[in-house]
Amino acid sequence: MLKFWLLGFGFFGINIVWPLYNAYVPIFLKSFGLSSFIVGTYMTIDNIFAVALTPYIGALSDQTFTKFGRRKPYILIGAPLAAVFFLLIPISWKHSNFAAITFSIVIMNFSMALFRSPLIALMPDTTASEYRSQANGIINFMGGLGAMLAYLSGRFLYQISPIHPFAVGSVLLLLANLFVVLFVKEPVQKDVRSGFKLRETFTKSHAELVENLKEIMFSKEKSLFFMLLSIFLWFVGFNALETFFTSYAKFYLNLPEYIATGMLGMLSLAFMIFSVPAGYIGAKFGRKRTILAGLVSTIVCLLIGTLLSFRMSGEQLIEPFLFLFVVGGIGWALTNVNSLPMVLDMAPTWKVGGYTGLYYFSSMLANIVSPPLTGLILDLLGYWTLFIFSAIFVSLSMVTMSFVERGEPPKKV
Repeated sequence: MLKFWLLGFGFFGINIVWPLYNAYVPIFLKSFGLSSFIVGTYMTIDNIFAVALTPYIGALSDQTFTKFGRRKPYILIGAPLAAVFFLLIPISWKHSNFAAITFSIVIMNFSMALFRSPLIALMPDTTASEYRSQANGIINFMGGLGAMLAYLSGRFLYQISPIHPFAVGSVLLLLANLFVVLFVKEPVQKDVRSGFKLRETFTKSHAELVENLKEIMFSKEKSLFFMLLSIFLWFVGFNALETFFTSYAKFYLNLPEYIATGMLGMLSLAFMIFSVPAGYIGAKFGRKRTILAGLVSTIVCLLIGTLLSFRMSGEQLIEPFLFLFVVGGIGWALTNVNSLPMVLDMAPTWKVGGYTGLYYFSSMLANIVSPPLTGLILDLLGYWTLFIFSAIFVSLSMVTMSFVERGEPPKKV
């Protein structure tokens, strides 16, 4: 149990960074006079790198043999680079340097993509199948804690200076991943090599990635395909909110952005508190059933939020929206905590890193599609459509989840 909490520090660090990035970078970019479509397109830069690199790096880490382990070398390279360029984003904005902020966004997100999949793969590396929902619950609790701190403390730091939350986030990202490197023990490697042959490793990992994709597309049993499609669809809906809610609150609900980040903080708080119970609920009642329950609650919250926005504005919306974000955070925990274990339990044991990469391939592909598509809809129809757009994609994910037949933990005899 302790190892799950130790591993959770890596997720804590990552989830300090992304909420701050998604909350404030669109506001920074909007100040340069960009349309919502262009801002959304800019917000896909990180996800393009993630889609291109995450499954490849996951498969690459499966083939990596060093004295530090298979996964840790990527953390040691990626986390420090990400921390430095994350801090440079608000500094570049302060100096009104559009080229510098673009460069910082690109390099920061390239660096994050270098270590995300290997970090995730440490969980199945160290956890038996029947405990993965519980382990993922603890890990997501730590991630939710990071997101909650980012949103709730970030709003106060941002009021002092837009640079402050990014500086604190950079330091915590470094410290959290250093904690993982020092205290999380990778399993003993069966094939330890004295050297790291990059060319050989790239060739093998590329072949594995192609093989994994072929298995999904051409297999007669389509559970994994529909699982990954479901993940793609609900992440399109969730990313729309994550990227544009602060803009939606400021320009449509007449609420300042720091209030909006506080609401997102309540979602993260609810997600954090319910992450561990969500894992146990998934283990007891079934992962698929638990995911569907989470999707239903999310859809209901989105539709109620849309209706409320038609009748109220400004401070009137704060209390009802806070309630909806709490319920939505619980629904997101039920869905998100149990999805990765389903994918991993469809994976052969020797391809865990590669299949972890495929899970993130689906979510990151959604994060490429969602921001510009959402931005285009907002430009054409207005900010009032944000919650409806999100609800449509979450509803579609319920349909595709109905075709998933595998991914539950094996029954004990």
